[in-house]
Amino acid sequence: MVEFGLFVDTKIDWDAYMSQVNGFIEGERDYSNMKGDTGPLVYPAGFLYIYTAIQYVTGGEVYPAQIIFGFLYIVNLGIVLFIYVKTDVLPWWALALLSLSKRLHSIFVLRLFNDCFAMTLFHASLVPLLYQKWHLSLIIFSAAVSVKMNVLLYAPPLLLLMLKAMDIIGVISALAGAAVVQIVLGLPFLWSYPIEYLSKAFNLGRVFIHFWSVNFKFVPEPIFVSKEFALILLVAHLGGLVIFAHYRWCKYFCSLPYLLWRTPYPTIVRLLLFAGVEICWNIFPSTVYSSMTLLTIHVIILCGLWMAPPEYPYESDKSQAGKKAK
Repeated sequence: MVEFGLFVDTKIDWDAYMSQVNGFIEGERDYSNMKGDTGPLVYPAGFLYIYTAIQYVTGGEVYPAQIIFGFLYIVNLGIVLFIYVKTDVLPWWALALLSLSKRLHSIFVLRLFNDCFAMTLFHASLVPLLYQKWHLSLIIFSAAVSVKMNVLLYAPPLLLLMLKAMDIIGVISALAGAAVVQIVLGLPFLWSYPIEYLSKAFNLGRVFIHFWSVNFKFVPEPIFVSKEFALILLVAHLGGLVIFAHYRWCKYFCSLPYLLWRTPYPTIVRLLLFAGVEICWNIFPSTVYSSMTLLTIHVIILCGLWMAPPEYPYESDKSQAGKKAK
């Protein structure tokens, strides 16, 4: 791929990842001492294990790592396509949208972010979910969280689905399985420096850099980095989930094409919204206008989802089961 030659100009975290991995290989278990070029290590133990394996295979060289991530991209795309085919929402031609994102290609093949492994594992966790294999799904989901904590943003709707599909005993046992995964993977660090590990790998109070923001670049930096703004976003996020959960059935953790095809908008509008999101995400550095445009597009999508007919698949399954029992 021609893009391989552009890596020197686009890499962001690779050197930092390798520095953090070197500390782990040399025997360091105190997360407060594990640092890289971009700062301290802020990812859970699964991240270290994966990138240690990559360093072992590639010798820390970029080009062979890009080949690995190229295969990972194909695996992730295959999983996502399988999920879309099973949900049977998109027309066949719209599946091509999943492979057209320049930003996604960059994240996988050029930047080698840990998001690639985290999201591939997350998508893999949705496959057993489609077959009601909740315990297996939660185990894989927990593995994704062990690579990057951001995956926890999918936890509220996932918990909602579990509560609709299982009794409380089933929910507790599935969550216990997920917790065991975290304990086992983090054991070398939990045994030696538990406070340092938990406070760094699962730091809910991290302040993100305003320069890298895509969604809220129009917000002044002093407000953006404030705790009050973070709290407002959290309340808005949880409030939106509660409202949609109560009044509309919406698989909000699925990706953009799925959401667009759940709206009542004409196909041309769906495609324009999809293109708008892609364009906004590829503007670097982001601007006030690109950020406001992206937010507007997301609001339009949410409005479309609100207008869509509600679905309650698990309630339907239960009612059908009741009829069969009679």
